Amino acid sequence: MVRRLYCLAMDFIATKDAPHAIGPYSQAVRSGNTVYLSGQIALDPQTGNLVPGDFSAQARRVFDNLRGVLRAAGGDFRNVVRATVYLTDLGNFQTLNTIYGEYFGDHKPARSTVGVAALPRGSSVEVDLIAVI
Repeated sequence: MVRRLYCLAMDFIATKDAPHAIGPYSQAVRSGNTVYLSGQIALDPQTGNLVPGDFSAQARRVFDNLRGVLRAAGGDFRNVVRATVYLTDLGNFQTLNTIYGEYFGDHKPARSTVGVAALPRGSSVEVDLIAVI
């Protein structure tokens, strides 16, 4: 039996266009041509505070943060192949879909939406992505 060990280099991606990680993780990691974006919540990159406002304001901030990380990786929303959305209130599902559509346009990656009891810092939405760039 032949065993092959594959060592893929990992590049850590960081940008000031998204909040610094609030724990021991990276904003994103590239392995080969795949980029794994950590979950983004509605933190303002400048202040590190949760953005004020309703669910729509928070969702837009999340997607703006993700856009910043995608750009730092050399891509955009058209490179996304998978998204996971976490909502503390599934009653916001339709609003989320509307805002999601504004950012993704006609591009429709695979997606899961999960209802959760709570998210860090009191955010009402978190999204993580996988992109091929």
